[in-house]
Parts: sequence; C-alpha cells; structure tokens
Amino acid sequence: MSDKRQKNQLVLAFTEEGRSEAPKASQEGTESRTAKCETERPARHEQLMEEICERENCWQAYKRVKANKGSSGIDGMKVGELSDYLKQHWPSIREQLLRGTYQPQPVRRVEIPKPDGGGRKLGIPTVLDRLIQQAVMQVLQRRWDPTFSEHSHGFRPKRSAHQAVAKAQQYIAAGHRWVVDLDLEKFFDRVNHDKLMAAISRRVTDKRVLRLIGAFLKVGVLENGLVSPAEEGTPQGGPLTPRLKLKVNEAKSAVARPETRKFLGFSFSLNKEPKRRIAPKVLLRCKQKIRELTQRTRGISLEQMMKELAAYLRGWKSYFGFCQTPSLLKTLDEWIRRRLRSMIWKQWKRGKQRYAKLRHLGIGRDLAAPLPLCRLLHADKRSN
Repeated sequence: MSDKRQKNQLVLAFTEEGRSEAPKASQEGTESRTAKCETERPARHEQLMEEICERENCWQAYKRVKANKGSSGIDGMKVGELSDYLKQHWPSIREQLLRGTYQPQPVRRVEIPKPDGGGRKLGIPTVLDRLIQQAVMQVLQRRWDPTFSEHSHGFRPKRSAHQAVAKAQQYIAAGHRWVVDLDLEKFFDRVNHDKLMAAISRRVTDKRVLRLIGAFLKVGVLENGLVSPAEEGTPQGGPLTPRLKLKVNEAKSAVARPETRKFLGFSFSLNKEPKRRIAPKVLLRCKQKIRELTQRTRGISLEQMMKELAAYLRGWKSYFGFCQTPSLLKTLDEWIRRRLRSMIWKQWKRGKQRYAKLRHLGIGRDLAAPLPLCRLLHADKRSN
C-alpha cells in the first residue's frame, strides 16, 4: 500500500462525528449512552476533549509519534503497527475519550545511565497512550504557551537548546559576569499529584480532560512483572511531562562566573566577545563513547561498526556543531581517524597481509614496506 493511500485511510479513521454530538456507535443502547455522555460534557465555551479528538489534531499527533519512533510499551505494539490498529479501533477509543472513560495502560520501566554516573528511570507509555498524550499536549500547548515567560526555552514549540545557549552568550557579551545556576533534584520523581491537578484545574474546566490527565499520572509502572501504583512523580518518557514542585540540588548548583559553568553542554571563552565551546566533560564522554563503539572485542563486522559510529557522530555533531571552535572539531576528527587506522591495522595482523592490503588500496611499495608503517603505527598509538 502506498504511503499516500495509507495516510488517507488513517485520516478517515480520525473523522470527526460532530463537536456537540455524542459519538455514533451501534444502535443498541445508543439512547442511554448518549444521555450519559451528555452529562459529562462541559459548557459549550470549553469543549477541550472535542478539540483534542479533532481529526487534524489527531493526525498531527500521529505524525509526531511516528517521527519520534521510540520503544514499545507494555503491550509490545511498535510505532509502525499503530496505523493499522487505529484504523480498526479509533472509533471506540474516541468514544471512550469523549465519555471520559478512557483508561491508559501502565508504563514500562527502563533505566538509562546518566552522564555523571547513576541512572535515570524512564516510564515508556504504550504507543497508543503516547498518541493521546501528544494530542492533549498540542491543544493545551496552543492555549498556554503564549502565557509563558519570554525567557523560557525548554519543551516549547519553535524554541531550542541552541537558542537558550545563544541567549546566555548574549548576556555575557553584554557584561553580565555572574551566573545563578540551579539544578532541580529528582524533580520528576517528586511531583505532587494533588498540587499539579489543582494548578491544571485553574486553567481547564473540562472534567474529562482533567480525569484523563489524572489517569496518566496515577497509571502506575510495570517493573519486574509487577505494577506499582504512582503516588507522586511523573514518568519521564511521554509527551505529557508536568513541571511542578522544585527542590534545588545543591551539589550541582552555584553562583559563579560564566566561564566556570556548563550551559546545556557548552561553555564560553573569556574573550570580550565570548565564543561557544564544547564543555570539557562533554568532549571526554564523546571520546569514551567512540572508544566503546570501536572496541575490537565487540564481535561485529567493521562495516557494522562504522555504521553505528557514523550514526552516533551525526547526532553528536548536529547538536555540538553549534560550537564556535572549529579547530576542536578538526582535532577530534583527526583523533577518530587515527583510532580507526590503528584498529584496522591490528585487524590485519601479519606483515604480509598488511602489505597486501595497503598495496590493494593503492599505497606505493616504499610506503607499504614494513619499517615506515611501523613508525606510523607507533605515532598513532601514542596519540590514542
């Protein structure tokens, strides 16, 4: 099936059934279900759930979830399987949302390493729940984003970490020489559900939306085969990520000079016109990751190793290429090439094989001779 046809079928699955009508289902029991649904409806001036379930909003949410890819939730459904599932089940899902009876599934617990040690626990919702969270977020974001601070950059449309770094650079260039750097300690683990819902209810009156957000907060976590209830905190890993209740991590916070602090992976030079640099710890982590990817003991082919290394470097450079120190990137590139040459050289093992491989690559007889190459290898070893 062509992508265009698949898109048309999925968009049709998201077809609206009217903003003020109960969703059409089977004829049996329609009257009682409609009456029940109408009792859940808020006043006409705020029908947020209808806006969330609108076809275009759901289609945009689907495209975002598909683009983000990500792992499966507890049901094992992959992102690529969501389209066919929605074609079959969306009408009943939409009906549950409009009635205020939709119940999300528990999130799947995974843990990823933190750059400075330890682990960060993530909660992976099912693909379907990610779609619904994204649809809710889009509607709330359109309403709330204009009320946020002009100086806020995190998790906002048309804003990025690069913009935040550039703004910090402007402040330093303007003569501001002190930084108040605050890190929040285990913030997502300590969000108070009651306080969060009270804050949301001051802006949202649609009880179905409030009930849905509350359900996502309290859905629980599946870990080691058991579902643990969520009394506080929010699972990191889904589009809906509330932000409330702050506790400062004193070990990672300070009032200091800008050149001594790290800004989203970057630092700044001491020049009159400060330049963006890659923070030293970031560079060390990058080299460590490259060492891990290029270990000879990984048991994979050179082709696969190069593919994984290229994917990592593309992602890394797309962010840290924002630095203003091209010489550092050049030095890093040279270091990577030397490491790869050394690794390939060791794989060739014997002198005859090395000589034959180099001659095959077009290297002249004199350079391919054992003595000059040994000197080259010795130089590469010292640089690694």
